[in-house]
Order: sequence, then structure tokens, then C-alpha cells
Amino acid sequence: MTDSPQSRFRINGSAAVITGGAGLLGYHHARAIMSAGGIPLLLDINENQAREKAKLLSDTFSGECYGYYADITDKKNVQEICSQLTDQFGSLDILINNAANDPKVTDKPGEKPWSRFEQFPEMVWDRDVAVALKGSFLCSQVFGSEMATRRKGVILNIASDLGIIAPDQRIYRKEGISDDMQPVKPVTYSVVKHGIIGLTRYLATYWADKGIRVNALSPGGVYNGQPPEFVQKLTNLIPMGRMADADEYQCAVIFLVTDASSYMTGSVLSIDGGRTCW
Repeated sequence: MTDSPQSRFRINGSAAVITGGAGLLGYHHARAIMSAGGIPLLLDINENQAREKAKLLSDTFSGECYGYYADITDKKNVQEICSQLTDQFGSLDILINNAANDPKVTDKPGEKPWSRFEQFPEMVWDRDVAVALKGSFLCSQVFGSEMATRRKGVILNIASDLGIIAPDQRIYRKEGISDDMQPVKPVTYSVVKHGIIGLTRYLATYWADKGIRVNALSPGGVYNGQPPEFVQKLTNLIPMGRMADADEYQCAVIFLVTDASSYMTGSVLSIDGGRTCW
């Protein structure tokens, strides 16, 4: 290896597809890509928001960033956007599978929480699995196959600490409410994040001989204006005693998508303040 360590953290001119690019972490993944010299391509079901975030990033970094509509649950649509982006940029070097639903519990007083396993709606199950797991599968299949033909590429799957451990339902518990009425973290979030890690390991071995590296990042909870009571309960489970700031994963993303991690594949990088140690 003759490159300097610093140069291996650069991806100058590399095109990086980011699903769920208009979301909180998608935006910060894009910041990481731009700071390393890459070109983020933000895919989102909300096209206007994706374009707004892309313009903000382009203005901030005086560089290239673009937003596009994409329904990652529709293989034909994924194929169409892949063809469009390949024509536009010549090659797609990085795929960050970031899109996922994270349903919030908003039950009406007196009604049994829909989030509880016994009442969990099949419709919500299908939707959540479709976006996070099927979407990651389809994007990996379509964009990864394009990478495989060039024998070069990086796939980064965004998992979660809840892809390694089960949700601690005590942090959602409310005083004065019977057990069968307590809100809980929905089953789908944990299931799809565990599935993302399985997909990561499968693809890492499947495409190892095609020059494609596949890793997963498992972030912990990100502070985003949650109620103080919830934040306190969660931070009690974290050795570092706090949630993450939204920008604290950017350096990890740079490491995982650049040649700085050139001998790393099939791995799960946990950055959760130590929560999964407990």
C-alpha cells in the first residue's frame, strides 16, 4: 500500500446513492460524502424534500449533490433510476441503504396501542418490511449488480443498535396504565434492522470475488427533540450517558465507504455510546 493514510479517506468524484436521502441521517450521510469529495445522490419518496436537501448541501459545500424521486419498493422504478444515474454519472460507486420507516406511537386515549405485538397491524408490517428490508434488497440487487459488472463498489447498510439487541420496552412505559395498554417499540423496526445485518453478511460473501465490499453501521439513538422523560430513560441504558448528535456518525460513514476500510467486509460497526455492551 503506497497511498498515504489521509488520501485513503477521499472519494473524489465518486457517485454515492443514498436511499432515504431526505431524512435526518440521510442528510448527514450526504454531508459525509461531500466532505470526502464524493457526489451524493439523494433518493427519496419525497422528491421535493430530496431536492431541497440536495440544494442546501450543494450551496454549503460548493459542490455537486442531487435529489431524485424513487420508490425503492418497486423494482422497475429502482431499475429506471439506476439506468438514469448510470447514464448521468458513468458509474455508481457507493450505495448507502438508509431508508426505513420508524413509526411513532400515537394512540388515542382508551384504545389499545396498535404498536403492541398482539394488535400490530399486518398493513404496517408489510409497509415497514417493504421499505427497509425489501428496499435494501432491491437496491442492492440493482445497483450492486451494476457494481459487480465493473468489479468495484461499496455498499453500506444502515442498521441499528436494535438490530443487535431487543428494544427495552421499559423506556416507553407510562405510569398509571395497565400492562396491556402500554405503548411499545413496534416489532418491525427491530426485525428489519436484524434483517439488514443478515443481508450485509450475505452480500459480503456473495460478491467478495467481484470487488464489492459490504458493511453495516449500527447507530444508537439520535437526539431529535424527543420528550425529556424518554431521553432520560434511554440515556440510563447508555454507558456514555447521552444520545448521539445527528452529525456524530459522519466520520464512520467516511471510513466505511472509502479505501480507509479496504480490508473490511461483512462487518457491523456499532456506534451506540456503549449501549450494546450492557
